[in-house]
Amino acid sequence: MHAFDVLGDPVRRRILELLADGEASSGDVTAAVQREFAITQSAVSQHLKVLRDSGFATARIDGPRRIYTIEPAPIQEVDAWLDRFRVFWVPRLEALATEVARGKKRRGAGRPPN
Repeated sequence: MHAFDVLGDPVRRRILELLADGEASSGDVTAAVQREFAITQSAVSQHLKVLRDSGFATARIDGPRRIYTIEPAPIQEVDAWLDRFRVFWVPRLEALATEVARGKKRRGAGRPPN
């Protein structure tokens, strides 16, 4: 499965967001995802399986629990692919940061913004 097929699903993206904060048990992941997406435990398990099979996450057994961890390599590959497109948004973000800084300076000097 291609990385963007994996990342194209909002449930899988959310699971990766949860795992980005640190490892988590399948029960914790399932509870959070069920709350947010109102899907079954079985559906969450299928999403976790896709993440494992595609290399985005690994799981280890800890007694009765399965502990999931994000795998950085596929995320780094996506980041490397996106790198060629940053030219389209980085200058705009830098310009925005400059304008925000100017606005803060004006407010600090007591001048109203334009």
